[in-house]
Amino acid sequence: MPMNAIYHGPADLPAVIPVFPLPGALLLPRGQMPLNIFEPRYLAMIDDALASRHRLIGMIQPDSGHPGPEERPNLFKVGCVGRITQIAESGDGRYLLQLTGVARYRVEDEIDVATPYRQCHVTYAPFIDDFTARKGEDEVDRKSLLRALTDFLNANNLKADWDGIEKAPNEALVNALAMMSPYGPAEKQALLEAPDLKTRAEILIAVTEIELAKNSIDGDTPLQ
Repeated sequence: MPMNAIYHGPADLPAVIPVFPLPGALLLPRGQMPLNIFEPRYLAMIDDALASRHRLIGMIQPDSGHPGPEERPNLFKVGCVGRITQIAESGDGRYLLQLTGVARYRVEDEIDVATPYRQCHVTYAPFIDDFTARKGEDEVDRKSLLRALTDFLNANNLKADWDGIEKAPNEALVNALAMMSPYGPAEKQALLEAPDLKTRAEILIAVTEIELAKNSIDGDTPLQ
C-alpha cells in the first residue's frame, strides 16, 4: 500500500504515540491491517491521529501473562506503528480504516495523559532494519514456507490464490501469512519480535507444523 509519507528512519517518527491494545492483532512493516473502530475512546484516538501530520497508531497486544487491571491491562513491550492509509465512515458512528505498518517499536514508558486512550514513549532504534523494504528476503526458505502453507490449507480444506502467492515477494508473503495466521497472542508476539524475516518465516513454519501435528495426534477438528 503506497503512502504519502516516507519514513527513512526513527527520526521521522514521533517519540510519543497513541497505542491501541488489541489481543491477537499483528501488524508488521508494510503490512495492511483493517480495523473496525467503535469504542468512544478509540474513535477519539482516530480523530486526533487524523488531525495530526503523522496519522499514526501504535498497535500492541495486552500481555496476558501479566494482565494487570481489566480496564488498563499491562502491555507487551514491542508493538508496530502504522499509518492510517484508508478510512471510511460507516454511517452508524464507526470508522472502517486500514493501517499500513511502518516500523516496530519498543515501549520505554507509558505517560500520564488526559486523553481517553493510552499513549507511550517509544523507541524505534532496535528495529532500524524495518525501514528498509524487503531486507533479508534472500535468506527466507520459501520452499519450506510454501510447503507448510500447503499442508495447512489441505488440513483445513481451504483454497488460496496461488497465482498471487507465487508472484508475492518474500517479505510480503511472510508478513501477510504471519498477520493472517490463526495462532494465539503468544505466537503472534513471537512473530512480531522475530529479529529478521528469515527467523519470522522459521517461526511461522514451526508453529504451523506443531499445530498440524498436535491436531493429527489428538484427532481434533482442524484449525479454523
